[in-house]
Amino acid sequence: MAGDRGADAEGLARGGLRCDFCGLGVTTVRRIALDRGYERLRTPHVERYACPACSEKKEKQRQGLDRG
Repeated sequence: MAGDRGADAEGLARGGLRCDFCGLGVTTVRRIALDRGYERLRTPHVERYACPACSEKKEKQRQGLDRG
């Protein structure tokens, strides 16, 4: 998906959003800040936003379902 130039141009034209993980221009991004054992609201960090595909991949990695 990261090589999809059409989605990149469309995403940047519509919303100007870019995934902090793959760099793709998208119309929506996600950020998970609270989950059991995963708390980022009080912990100092750089906020990063993920496109739906990267968010799904990160969630699978977090759950131990994807090691990639």
